Amino acid sequence: MWRSLQIYHVNVNCTQLERSLEFYQALGFQEAIDLPEGDLPGLGPVPRRGRAKLLRLGDNPHGALLDLVEWTQPPTTGEPYPHLAHTGIARICLRVKGLDEMVEQLIARGVRLVAPPSSPGLNGANHKFVCFYDPDGTVIELMEFFK
Repeated sequence: MWRSLQIYHVNVNCTQLERSLEFYQALGFQEAIDLPEGDLPGLGPVPRRGRAKLLRLGDNPHGALLDLVEWTQPPTTGEPYPHLAHTGIARICLRVKGLDEMVEQLIARGVRLVAPPSSPGLNGANHKFVCFYDPDGTVIELMEFFK
């Protein structure tokens, strides 16, 4: 039986690493590891070369990482999923405080929302969330819980 301890990292492919880095830093991520362009072995028959920035929220050195990867040989291609009802990872959710202010800042930056913020009250939870697109179309969700 496997014994998983925590999520170590989640990979988001991007077409312009610096643009995506700026976007995720505005959400509060900090650069933890810089991988300059080079061979990235062990990831299958297609990926060959790329560069990456591994980001972390908070100061926990064992906290989960968000890997931003720009493939350079061959280059990152394709389109993000067309909607949230597809197979596979649909979105990345971040627990936040001050969601309304964050939404105002996102809109001011020209970030496209999936839908307006919502407070569905699921399972009696007092929370609010919003989903939006990163620069390459990956869906990010912010969720704030209230007492």
